[in-house]
Amino acid sequence: MKKLISLLVLLIFFNFSYSQNRVGDTGFISFTIEEENDQIDFVIADTVLNTQKPLLLFCQGSTPMPLFMDVGNNRIVPMPLGNFDLEEMRKHYHVAVISMPKTPMIVEYGELSEQYFYIGNSGSKNPTEEFSLADYIENYVRRANVVIDYLKTKDFIDFTKLVVCGHSQGSRVAVGIADANEDVTHLGLFAYSYERRIDGIIRKIRAQAEKGEITWEEADAKQSSQYEFYKRVLNDDSLKIRPHLTSWRSFSKSTIEELASLEIPVYIANGSEDISCANTDMIPLYFIEQGKTNYFIKRYSGLEHNFFPIVDGKPDHKNGEWKNVMNAFIEWSLDN
Repeated sequence: MKKLISLLVLLIFFNFSYSQNRVGDTGFISFTIEEENDQIDFVIADTVLNTQKPLLLFCQGSTPMPLFMDVGNNRIVPMPLGNFDLEEMRKHYHVAVISMPKTPMIVEYGELSEQYFYIGNSGSKNPTEEFSLADYIENYVRRANVVIDYLKTKDFIDFTKLVVCGHSQGSRVAVGIADANEDVTHLGLFAYSYERRIDGIIRKIRAQAEKGEITWEEADAKQSSQYEFYKRVLNDDSLKIRPHLTSWRSFSKSTIEELASLEIPVYIANGSEDISCANTDMIPLYFIEQGKTNYFIKRYSGLEHNFFPIVDGKPDHKNGEWKNVMNAFIEWSLDN
């Protein structure tokens, strides 16, 4: 599998063109790789690339969040890396993140949904059809490998070490990259679930009934609805009229075998209140079956999916812990 992907990357390499630019006064440099049928934008969180450091590639979650938002008055705000302590991360790594497929690198506020993902000028509350058709794991892994191969040609990257990490859906992508690319030396997974995407929804419905938020009869009805939805996900005819199901089918494959087969150090961090990651408790069993000890699991008590504390049953968005969570991973990556 790894050799096949490397060969495919080499075969299409000569169809690429490249460019790089500083992104306003954000402290980022952007790169664009033009392909025949795609454009891959990515950024490095620095403006002076004359110091050789290893690469840390961060894979963002499931929504088409742009890399930057133009808020007017010549102000451009970084988005997926905005929660991190970049100053600390830059001491040790060149930090990179790739734009989501079919998603502009910089967008205006009016082009975003209430959840801050790109919808363009469609007036819809849903991602664009172009994004939905490109939103599958094999595409993310391919695009990441194109970027990695490009950066291998740059003197400012020390490729004796390559750290790949991801959050939520991005953690599944990170597993795919680590499995496909022999250059990856360290893997970090945040809010990672190896099961089908729909499993977390089914589990959440049960939890609602257990807490008394809904009746068991209501839980039965909700779960039955999800089962019917999953049938459509696996129906080829459904994909033709519902392009967003492409992503659902892609991310309905377990990644636990890929994860357990890795020989590199693996770091896994989840919040105790993130029910979608309840299966984290089972992950050591798969490593034990393989006779492996190359993993570390950290549970953050009282935090939810995005590492916000739960106060009175709701996320406290003013006191997020992402900086501490990521810095703990950075420290681990330096010692392992």
